Parts: sequence; C-alpha cells; structure tokens
Amino acid sequence: MYRSHVLICGGTGCTSSGSGKIAEKLQEEIDKNGLSKEVQVVKTGCFGLCALGPIMIIYPEGSFYSMVKEEDIPEIVSEHLLKGRVVTRLLYNETVTENGIKSLGETNFYKKQHRVALRNCGVINPENIEEYIGTGGYEALGKVLTEYTPDDVIKIITDSGLRGRGGGGFPTGLKWKLAKENHADQKYVCCNADEGDPGAFMDRSVLEGDPHAVLEAMAIAGYAIGANQGYIYVRAEYPIAVQRLEIAIKQAREYGLLGNNIFGTGFSFDIGLRLGAGAFVCGEETALMTSIEGNRGEPRPRPPFPAQKGLFGKPTILNNVETYANIPQIILNGAEWFASMGTEKSKGTKVFALGGKIHNTGLVEVPMGTTLREVVEEIGGGIPNGKKFKAAQTGGPSGGCIPAEHFDIPIDYDNLIAIGSMMGSGGLIVMDEDTCMVDIAKFFLEFTVDESCGKCTPCRIGTKRLYEMLDKITKGQGTLEDIDKLEELCYYIKSNSLCGLGQTAPNPVLSTLRYFKDEYIAHVVDKKCPAGVCKSLLSYEIIADKCKGCTLCARVCPVGAISGEVKNPHVIDKSKCIKCGACMEKCRFGAIVKK
Repeated sequence: MYRSHVLICGGTGCTSSGSGKIAEKLQEEIDKNGLSKEVQVVKTGCFGLCALGPIMIIYPEGSFYSMVKEEDIPEIVSEHLLKGRVVTRLLYNETVTENGIKSLGETNFYKKQHRVALRNCGVINPENIEEYIGTGGYEALGKVLTEYTPDDVIKIITDSGLRGRGGGGFPTGLKWKLAKENHADQKYVCCNADEGDPGAFMDRSVLEGDPHAVLEAMAIAGYAIGANQGYIYVRAEYPIAVQRLEIAIKQAREYGLLGNNIFGTGFSFDIGLRLGAGAFVCGEETALMTSIEGNRGEPRPRPPFPAQKGLFGKPTILNNVETYANIPQIILNGAEWFASMGTEKSKGTKVFALGGKIHNTGLVEVPMGTTLREVVEEIGGGIPNGKKFKAAQTGGPSGGCIPAEHFDIPIDYDNLIAIGSMMGSGGLIVMDEDTCMVDIAKFFLEFTVDESCGKCTPCRIGTKRLYEMLDKITKGQGTLEDIDKLEELCYYIKSNSLCGLGQTAPNPVLSTLRYFKDEYIAHVVDKKCPAGVCKSLLSYEIIADKCKGCTLCARVCPVGAISGEVKNPHVIDKSKCIKCGACMEKCRFGAIVKK
C-alpha cells in the first residue's frame, strides 16, 4: 500500500506545458529519496483548470499544486512527501485561506460543477483498466447483459431524457429504438470523436482521461440495437487520445470485455478505430460514415437516415463521445437519477470547453439550466482586466452569439435555440467589450468556407459570398444594402444546404445581426469599428498634451511612421502607419489613442 498518491495531469494541455518531464523528474526525486515504495505517481486525464497547468494533486491531503515547474519538484518531494510540509507557495491560490487550506471542491471553479461524463477525468490512470474497474467500470455492461433485455436498456435511456451531446440534441433512446426496430443481418455502432469546433476540447479530454467509459457504452449500445461491431472515428490530431484508445481497446479485449461471448452471455462486440484527417464536415454523421467506408468525407441526402441505412448501407447509430460517457452511469444509477438533473426538456449535465476572455480557461461540467452568468462569473472567474462581458459564442461555427442582455439565461437546448444560438458540442468562447462582433462573424465564416466539402452549391458558393460581404464591411467598403443582402443570403443558405455544416454556417452572422446590428451600421455608415479591431477602419493618434517626447514610440515603429524631436510631441504619418499598435503598447504616458 502506498501512503501517498501524486496525480499529475497527462491531458493535452498540461502535456504541452511539460507535465511529462515533470512526472519523470518527480519519479527520479522519489527514487532518490527512497520513497518509491511509499509514493505512487499517477498520470491522469484533464483536471479541468487548464489555465493553471501543469497541475498536480497529492493525496491523501488533497493539496492542489498549479503551474508546477521542473525546478519545483525537489522542494515538493523533500518538503511535502518526505517531511509532510505542504509547499504553500505552489498551491492554487483559491485553496489557501486565512484558516488553512480548503478542498478543491470548495473553490469557485468546482463547487457548482457536477461531474458525470468527466467523473474519472483527473481521478484515474486512463491507461490502466483495473483503475477503471475499481471505480465501477464495466459493471453497467455486466448488468445489462445479465439482467436486462435490449428493450429494457432502450427504455432506461429513453426515460433518462438523455439527448445527443454532439450538437443537435436528438433523443438518444429514440435513435437507438429506431435502429433496433430495423431488422438486418448486420448493424453498427459509431462514435463521433471528430471534434472540430475552434476552441472545443471536451471529447478529446474524455478520451484522454476515461476511454473505457466510451468503450463500455458502445458495447451497451451494441447489445441494445443488435450490433456486434463498433467504430470510433477520431481525428488524427488527437495523438494522446488515439494512443489511450488503442491501449484501452487492447486491454478490454484481454479482459474479455470486448470480443466474443462477453461475460459468457453469448453477446459479441468489438470496436475498431478509424482516424480522420481533420475535415470539419466529417463531424456530420453521414459524411463521417462515408469517410469510415474509405471514401471522401461528403454528406449524403437524408432520408434514409442512418438508423435505416447508415454505415455500409446497414442500420447504424452514431453518438458523440460525451453522450456515450453518460451511458454507464445512467445504467448503474437509473433513469430517474439522471432525469433529476437539468431542466424539463434538457436532462443531465453538459460539458463545456470554456475559453476566450475569461480567467479560468478550462473544462467544466454543469447541470443543464445553469445560467451563463454562473458559468462566466463564478466558475470562469469573470473577465480579466476589469473588462465588461459583451457576448459568448456557443456551438462554434454552427452556433451563435449570446449578448449581455441574455447573461442570465439558463443554458439548455431550447433556450439557446430560442435566442438564435445552439448548444453545439460544447465550446463556449467568452468575449469582452474589445471584441468586434462583425469580425467574429467573419472569423467563423472564414472557417466554414475552408471546411465546406463543396458538394452542394448553397454551401460552397453561398458561404464564400457571405464571407466576401463581411470582409467588405470590415474594410469600410460596405453599404446598408449589403447588410440586407447579407441577411437574405443567410436564410437562403440555411434552407438549401445539404447538411448541417451549410445549414448552420450562417448562424454567427444572423445572431450578430440580431443583437449587434449597430456595429454593422457603424462599420458601413460611420466607417468606424466601435471595438477598434478592424484595421482598415483604425487610426492611431498622439495626444500632444500627453506626449513627453521620449522617442520610445518612434523607436518601436517598424515602418518609421512616427517623427518628432526629443522632449517635444511626436506625430504619426497615417499614410505610412500599418496599424500594428506597437507604439500604443509601448507608450508609458497614455499619449497614443486608437480611433
């Protein structure tokens, strides 16, 4: 038995910050101090507080060390692990109080969260199947195969109210029921791990921190619909997730939890990995299946729907990683347990990748119905530098912007759709007063233009025309007529595109037009960008009364656009100025303003 366990985040975020080298250094110091039989180092998945990585938690004390460096390791080992003295200077500051140290669960970031899909992330070693089994792993599969009929399983999932976490929010139980009722000699279970939204990393984190939960859920789904083969479609840009999935599948087969005659029940189910090349359109279910089949990832017309004719022309169900991560817990705890969380039409919890202008960048899981204000101000720690909240983008390129007037909206599927946004897979990007909403719409349109597969004309050409109009407006060349045309084209693309990519691509434009039309008008009529973002509409000026003539601005200007004598006010030649902002950034007297 070990007296101490040191959990080190091994997710992508902390790994990129050097947590792998920290783990190696830690083990080296533990061995050097003769503690190898007393202290165990465990590499886990994401803890959630990505902004503070690399992260380390030492149990049984529960000491949460953040932003750990290699040079800190000898002190942590000699002081904490050897002498029992917590290294206070390295603790996450929110856990340190006047009366001592509080638990991580009492901090603002964690206390309003409820982890279901993320329950094992940051808790277990994802590369050790025995740790997953030790937390109740594969009990749900055993229960299903020995106690329930396929119809029983589908009823439990239906009664739980679980809706697909991949974006559309389709009832999971109904999807499974439709596939079960289709009689065929072969059926398939697919997992969409092709997470492509900018700023989204929810599914990646689940796969990195708890891959067996997805495997177990897919086997349960296979039993429910009568399938013996599953496929996980994961983007190749997720090397840690891919590696841990490969390890998990190998271990599950060795333990008889995948393969033939699972638990001696006669039920057989296996899973294969298929790597995607990073095409955003392959997040659409029919394009994903086309890609698994070995063809170019392009969507197919629906109907027929995948439950009728999906992968290789056979009945298929497709759910995303987060949806599957909920399944074992629903089976073990019951439909009523899951349905007790959330709102009337949106049950359970939702995982969000919280990013943008926010203190606590990271991964959060909250009950449906939690308000946007709670997520941003309490869990997220608010907007840095005293700036005001302006909007939040949910649903990535397929979603919309939620303005400050809806800051107290309870987050669920129906509420977000009602205000012109959508849940999406769970990306939540926070924007402050310095954000130009026209530029944001342009950013997402540029992404969808690049990611369109080109199969249908409304998406291929329509999104390109939308982008060109937005680009024209941000350069101060637009007209009021362009704004009207912009809205008209948005609705045409939504109505006529073949798949979800094109049908939702106009959402960022429509939502910003709905709530921030004044910014569009300012760009067109006043030839000004209110947020001071669009370079073509910017100008920098030096306020003579404030300028001390220190010459620093002239020295940092890359194009020599600033002139003036020492100790005398300087001026900017606007014909030369490239609007890089270097002068304003370096001025110590606030003498340079952006207009």
